[in-house]
Amino acid sequence: MIIKSLELENFRNYDSLSMSFDRGTNILYGDNAQGKTNILEAIFLSATTKSHKGSKDRDIVHFDKEEAHIRTYVEKDGLEHRVDMHLRKSKSKGIAINGQKIKKAADLLGLLNVVFFSPEDLSIIKNGPAERRHFVDMELCQLDSFYLYNLNNYNKIVNQRNKLLKDLYFNPSLKDTLTIWDSQLVSYGSKIMERRMAFVKQLNEIIFSIHKKLSGGKEELEIIYEPNINPENYEQALTGSQEKDIKLKMTSIGPHRDDFSFLVRKLDEEGKVISEAVDIRKFGSQGQQRTAALSLKLSEIELVKKLTKDTPLLLLDDVLSELDSNRQNYLLNSIGDIQTIITCTGLEEFVNNRFEINRIYKVSNATVTQEN
Repeated sequence: MIIKSLELENFRNYDSLSMSFDRGTNILYGDNAQGKTNILEAIFLSATTKSHKGSKDRDIVHFDKEEAHIRTYVEKDGLEHRVDMHLRKSKSKGIAINGQKIKKAADLLGLLNVVFFSPEDLSIIKNGPAERRHFVDMELCQLDSFYLYNLNNYNKIVNQRNKLLKDLYFNPSLKDTLTIWDSQLVSYGSKIMERRMAFVKQLNEIIFSIHKKLSGGKEELEIIYEPNINPENYEQALTGSQEKDIKLKMTSIGPHRDDFSFLVRKLDEEGKVISEAVDIRKFGSQGQQRTAALSLKLSEIELVKKLTKDTPLLLLDDVLSELDSNRQNYLLNSIGDIQTIITCTGLEEFVNNRFEINRIYKVSNATVTQEN
């Protein structure tokens, strides 16, 4: 699977753009705030229907326009597909595949699998649980349409339940209707937790060897899923938390409060464990946290390959400048046959790494010029 070309109209700072991509490594370089990341955002939107930044459609459309368009040409299994995305400031987005409108995002997911890696991802280990949940959710939504369905419904019900909890302050007689929302939360939330548990198991099977190599054989990494509530006691706990939730005016338990821990153990020269497991979210060095984050992204690539029997598109947004030379080399050497689009401010890091570049673009003030 590769992306062949991209066309933008009134998207972010682009009035109009048309560009093609090599099936190997593509470099977009230029000063900051010129529009490099906007190109990656458009591709990510075409794959997932969402911005990697969490931006709303109205914020993506050019500030003095009402609508924006993204057209992406994808080659998959020898066939070309066109994804049209119509973004509007005042309405929901419209999506079509090969000219046929689709009604739900699940119909698009899987056509173009994307792994996005930015400097912010290097902080995923040390930052709050919301970012770790976001990582898991974004990947699972690409890989599993049932997960997307359950997550969307769960989030809607949490919002509706929270609205009810606020309304109870003015109308206590509505309390009996809480049970209706609770049963639906348990139904969707239990499925979310079950899938997250399986996802972490799949990740651990891959990340172990990747992290061991990245750490020079000195460490091993294990991801632990930490559900906010035991699935077996979910319904009982939700009922028991009603009075607390009414006081807080919010839903205090459920998978929207889950977290994931990252345990590192030291190894000796023979590969034997010589230390207790350390949760590097709290007690790891910055180097350990960054190595674990890089391991996580590389594992994401391998997991997509394994589950889809296809290669994802790798988007690296100015991340190489944040890595030391050893981690840079490991990342670049791991790309292999994956189509990759890399943004950076200069080409020096690639020259230093003697890295093969298939196509180079200079981006300046929303103008993209091919240089080779």
